[in-house]
Amino acid sequence: MKEKWFLKNKKEDFMKIANEHHISEVLARLLVNRGLSNSEDINAYLHSSTDTMHNPHQLKDVDYACDILEEKIRGNTRIRIVGDYDVDGVVSTFLLYTALSRVGANVDYEIPERMKDGYGININIIKAAKEAGIDTIITCDNGIAAIEQIGYAKEIGMTVIVTDHHDIPFVENEGVRTEVLPPADAIVNPKQHDCNYPFPSICGAVVAFKLIEVLYERFHVDKKESKKLLAYASIATVCDVMDLVDENRVIVKYGLQLLKNTDNKGLSALMELHQINTFKLSAYHLGFIIGPCLNASGRLETAKIGLSLLLEQDDEKARKVAAQLKELNDKRKDMTARGVEEAIEIIETTDLINHKVVVVYLPDCHESLAGIIAGRIRERYHKPAIVLTKAHEGVKGSARSIEQYNMFEELTKCKEYLDKFGGHPMAAGLSLKEENVEPLRLALNQRTELTEEDFINKISIDVVMPLGYVKEELVEELELLEPFGKGNEKPVFAEKNLTIIKADILGKNRNTLKLKVENQYGKRMDALYFNQIDQFNEYLIDKYGNNEVDKLYKGIPNQIKISALYYPNINEYNGVKTPQIIIQGIQ
Repeated sequence: MKEKWFLKNKKEDFMKIANEHHISEVLARLLVNRGLSNSEDINAYLHSSTDTMHNPHQLKDVDYACDILEEKIRGNTRIRIVGDYDVDGVVSTFLLYTALSRVGANVDYEIPERMKDGYGININIIKAAKEAGIDTIITCDNGIAAIEQIGYAKEIGMTVIVTDHHDIPFVENEGVRTEVLPPADAIVNPKQHDCNYPFPSICGAVVAFKLIEVLYERFHVDKKESKKLLAYASIATVCDVMDLVDENRVIVKYGLQLLKNTDNKGLSALMELHQINTFKLSAYHLGFIIGPCLNASGRLETAKIGLSLLLEQDDEKARKVAAQLKELNDKRKDMTARGVEEAIEIIETTDLINHKVVVVYLPDCHESLAGIIAGRIRERYHKPAIVLTKAHEGVKGSARSIEQYNMFEELTKCKEYLDKFGGHPMAAGLSLKEENVEPLRLALNQRTELTEEDFINKISIDVVMPLGYVKEELVEELELLEPFGKGNEKPVFAEKNLTIIKADILGKNRNTLKLKVENQYGKRMDALYFNQIDQFNEYLIDKYGNNEVDKLYKGIPNQIKISALYYPNINEYNGVKTPQIIIQGIQ
């Protein structure tokens, strides 16, 4: 993958900002780079609180949905939640089940099986609900595209409430788009064009949370109870890769504080099993440890295992479920690694390497892994990627995109080849007939307006900063910018002309590179590199030759110099704190 580095060069009076807010000029520059320059915005960012979250009543249909629910709850009619099998869907189901139970609803839940049912509510789920005597269905993290299915539910006399956050299906005629909505009794989705909610980029669990806020008002439940649920909404927000801006950042920031002292037995067991220091809990742990474990059950077995972890009230049972989820996730990791390896081999030994939209068909791959593999392909080549697998009926797949390519809209243009699809600009799911795989691949590539420039990974550097500035005070101050994630990325620092004095490969899996580096001012520091060590070595060999790289690993003086992208860090060992850097890229 090609890379270009750019220095953000925004002009502002950094000293004035630093003095006004009692921060360093480095932090002032980072805030300006995030588009924050006036005092009000900076204060809101640095001192955000749940008081700044948006009014749930601004969501279209949320009050009407709660009218319906209040009537059903007071009448003791049966309600069934229909969720989804990913983290957002599982957490949404948990939130609605917890809240509806709290206000006395006669409620249960159903989550589709990924392999058997596919995504979202379906006719069989509706039939089963009707036969079980269910009066009302409420969806979460799905339902907005289930036009036929919800139409059937209405035909047989059921009440349906949709809560979802996915893009609204549309038809386009002569350049005019018209939304196509399911015939539900109420639809709570901030993406509707006539919804006045000021921040539509929330996940399904946050949509559910907003409905719960209004429902709790109706039943006079203390607001403190609904706020506690933000712990779970924060997990879904990170795992569904929402932009950590506006109220999403508030939700994750506040949710992490709640999770550090959680009384949820399942989450406590999972964090204990992974030896997570809850004092240092971050968005990373949500997105790369807790989330994948919850997801693994929905990928390889049933998402109800993940849901049972959140619902479990017994310590010993919670530990058993946590162990089961970890085992499933470890299995998922192994299967993913094999799938990625196979996909790369196919791409690099065929003409797919030249395609602008990479569509890889892996018939034998477990269909639940398609999205992860597509994400890895996108990262490797910086191109939109679709991974397709053979399903029980036809072909299913997942798509992951780059900023320059709206995957949902591009799939909409090719819907003649698809049986079903849905999603966002950056991610989508699809199903199609096997004979349409090649026509879809051709159509996407023929119709795309992507250029070679779009495939260059552009990295913006926040601050060119000599190693001498890396101190404990700065590292602690940078925590004010957290939580990091999509839309609120970790700052990128850089320094040129670093000499590598020595290199060692560490770790049980030999996947950590420890360097001793020195800058042009004579400042030495340890540096860690966790990325592809093989690619690191190949780059240096191409530039300096095998002999110089050999010297590097032997600690012999060499000619190697690098420019490095990095993030400052503190290494703590036996109570001694030492500044170090984490290298994110080299040139």
